Amino acid sequence: MSDSEYSLPLPPNQKHSMTTNRTFTMIKPDAVVAGNSGAIIKMIEEAGFRIVAIKKTQLTTDRAGQFYAVHSERPFYNDLRTYMSSGSIIPMILEKDNAVADFRKLIGATNPAQAEEGTIRKLYAKSIEANAIHGSDSDENAQIEGSFFFAGTDEF
Repeated sequence: MSDSEYSLPLPPNQKHSMTTNRTFTMIKPDAVVAGNSGAIIKMIEEAGFRIVAIKKTQLTTDRAGQFYAVHSERPFYNDLRTYMSSGSIIPMILEKDNAVADFRKLIGATNPAQAEEGTIRKLYAKSIEANAIHGSDSDENAQIEGSFFFAGTDEF
């Protein structure tokens, strides 16, 4: 993948009405810079997820702050903003039956030391902070987070 931003939009005739079959993810800067994006995407596809939208981009600290605004009062917020704007990310919208729950299982626990063997975080995360990948924790958040990166498209 090049450093330029790209996107694969959902064709208009393939709209999907059930958000329970869609989730949002993003490969974080640590995994992108380590060259693990291709392996992670391969795991996602081999687990039966269809990539509906994908692009490679980099967040500014302000934009990272907007995405993680829910954590603005937490002590790690500024470090999170800095980390998430430190390099390229790869946000994606994925489709599969039971997408949110199945994807959370595929990525593993936030702390890679507690993640099950074979999960993305067990294989590719460096630490609880640099944990390789984000996955939405609910259908509602998948909708919000996907729209943040793919506004004006028909992904959700």
